[in-house]
Amino acid sequence: MTTHTTTADNAHPHKEKPPTGLIPIPVGPARALTTGGGILTVISTFMAWTWTAKFPGDLTVYGYPGGLQVLVLIAGALTTLLGLASYGVKGLRTIAPAGTDAALKYAAIAAFTTAWYTIIAISDTLGGLANLEPGGWVAAIATLTALTGALALPFHRPHTYPVDEEDSAWEQFKHRCRNATTITKGAFAADTPAPPRKLNSYLEILVIIAALAVGLIVFTYGIGTEYDELFIGFLLTVGFCFAALAKAGLVAQVSTYTARHRNVTLTGAFLAAAAFPFTQSDDQYATIGVYILIFATVALGLNIVVGLAGLLDLGYVAFLGVGAYAASMVSGSPSSPFDIHLPFWGAILVGAGASLVFGVLIGAPTLRLRGDYLAIVTLGFGEIFRLAANNSDGSSGPDITNGSNGISSIPNLKIFGFDFGVEHSILGQTIGRFANYFFLMLLITLVVVLVFRRSENSRIGRAWVAIREDETAALAMGINGFRVKLIAFALGASLAGLAGTVQAHVTYTVTPEQYQFANSVPPNSAFLLAAVVLGGMGTISGPLVGAALLYLIPNKLQFLGDYQLFAFGLALVLLMRFRPEGLIPNRRRQLEFHEAELSPGETPPPAALSKTGV
Repeated sequence: MTTHTTTADNAHPHKEKPPTGLIPIPVGPARALTTGGGILTVISTFMAWTWTAKFPGDLTVYGYPGGLQVLVLIAGALTTLLGLASYGVKGLRTIAPAGTDAALKYAAIAAFTTAWYTIIAISDTLGGLANLEPGGWVAAIATLTALTGALALPFHRPHTYPVDEEDSAWEQFKHRCRNATTITKGAFAADTPAPPRKLNSYLEILVIIAALAVGLIVFTYGIGTEYDELFIGFLLTVGFCFAALAKAGLVAQVSTYTARHRNVTLTGAFLAAAAFPFTQSDDQYATIGVYILIFATVALGLNIVVGLAGLLDLGYVAFLGVGAYAASMVSGSPSSPFDIHLPFWGAILVGAGASLVFGVLIGAPTLRLRGDYLAIVTLGFGEIFRLAANNSDGSSGPDITNGSNGISSIPNLKIFGFDFGVEHSILGQTIGRFANYFFLMLLITLVVVLVFRRSENSRIGRAWVAIREDETAALAMGINGFRVKLIAFALGASLAGLAGTVQAHVTYTVTPEQYQFANSVPPNSAFLLAAVVLGGMGTISGPLVGAALLYLIPNKLQFLGDYQLFAFGLALVLLMRFRPEGLIPNRRRQLEFHEAELSPGETPPPAALSKTGV
């Protein structure tokens, strides 16, 4: 008889390796390096970084941060707070409900990138590192120390698959890159925060008010940046600090509170926007503000067509042009072929009504098409409108639009005796022409938001979503697809015409070149569609944020010259690659984009078999 001797499975129990970081430094020293680096970063901003005031922002003063130093101070302070919270300091743990380690990495990157960008800009502008004062060197070393410590913080390494030795060298290289990417994603992954406990309603509303106040301050600072280096530093700091707050769980916590108090959030957001002109000393940035609101309002109208109904419209800017031309022709312009001067209410009804009619006329014969075919037809409509407006000059066609010269000298609006073209004093502060139009456009944006919100939650809104998800299934359920799509098309067109009415009076002149499919200056169809996709289709705040970014960033990046659109396009490509659902996504669409993903940080198995066929 043969006796088999077996060894118990637990004779030599397997010990899991403790989690480690990307850099092999023990967790205690790593956490100390991060926190200490954050503190030193804050201290360095109160020191001089250069000896001359030739670099913008005057970084020569001790004890008073200026220019880019302020941004480094904010990033360093956030790194310090998160570092102290990671030690469990009483009262600070609440700022990171999802954990501190992932947030610390992003905060340290914010301080590092902004500080080192400033040092490189100083060296490039003044001619070398010799122009740095001790504060600049301290900031460089402190931010590098904090980043090194943050990257050394431990994390649970995701599962990766070994490289098949029988693969080609290129396939092995790609597999190692995928594994490295997976491990890096795991290093920056955060735990899902627990749902925040329900607070007193007044406390939750105070949190919402504080968040809106911070948003107003950030927007006001960004739009008021006076030189190029400061705006780039602003983008770096805001981007990485927002990512840090999101990883800490604060963004999700505030989102939960806003979902509980939607009406309060909506009211507070528009009050915060109304306060923007009072933060400005002149009318310079109110100009950008009113154009952002026009752009955002049109993007919201397009969001009904694209985001809710799922209809790809590439000629949507033509409806903005129809509204602008129609309103300008009845507003008393000497270039108008009609000797009509209607009051504002009549002009706005004519503009919105004309766009509505065109929406029905274009939509009725074309909305039976789907997908790419509909997109091509709407693109053709947009170009036909521009060419028709350009040729209606009395020689190539009927004298209606004054050809390429457009409708000029459009008078300013007057509502109940209030002249939008002159300065007024409100609460002791002088409000200029563009600020007047900013308030008017803000009211129109509020109307459009309310229309969008009521439509989204209505029976017709649910029908739009059903058609967007699966038109065949929606038709089988008894939804009149053509009627529902035509309503979406007509409603979106009328909202664009509404914004076009104000645009005509703001710009004084309406010309065909303003309504192209693609142009370096928004609004145009390409930028409008990008605003909806970038911000988040099917949401209210998404297109508003997307429109603001798409108008503000190109306006501030004019120093790039011919490379402006290249840099802007590259940023959009990267965003669509890593966050295809948009900045503020609809929850359903977010799940759709990520439902096929594996668990966070897990590498998918190799797609191809090895040479052995295993």
